[in-house]
Amino acid sequence: MSRLGVLGVVDLPGEAASVVRARAFVRGLLERAGVGEASDVLLLVSELVSNAVAHSESGHGGRVGVVVIGCPDRIVRVEVCDQGSDASKPQVRDDQGLLSAGGRGLRLVEQIARGWDWDEDGSGRTVWFEVAV
Repeated sequence: MSRLGVLGVVDLPGEAASVVRARAFVRGLLERAGVGEASDVLLLVSELVSNAVAHSESGHGGRVGVVVIGCPDRIVRVEVCDQGSDASKPQVRDDQGLLSAGGRGLRLVEQIARGWDWDEDGSGRTVWFEVAV
C-alpha cells in the first residue's frame, strides 16, 4: 500500500443500491493504493453497508458514510457510519440455522476481519473492521 491515512470518504443514500456503489468506491481506492487482492474487504463493506441500510435510521431516507483508511503493516480499516437505531444494535447472532435467510453478516465480519467493533453517540453509529491486504 503506497499511502497511509485516509484514502477516501463517500456519503451515500441509505438505500440498497448504495451497497454496490460502496463496493465500487472502495475497490477503486484500494486499486489506486496498490492493493491487489481486496475481496475480503469488499465482502465486509457489502455486509456493513447492507446492515446500515436494513437496521438503522439511515434506511429510512437517511445517509450512510464509508471511510477507508490505510494503516501500517498493510492493514485497511473501513468505517461505515449510519444514523443509528434505538431498536437494533450490532451483534453477532448465534441463533441462525443453516436455512435462515439472514443474520450472518457480523459473523462473517468477526471471522474474516483481524478486528472489528462499533460505537454509537448522539450523531449516529460507526461500525469498523480491519483486514490485512
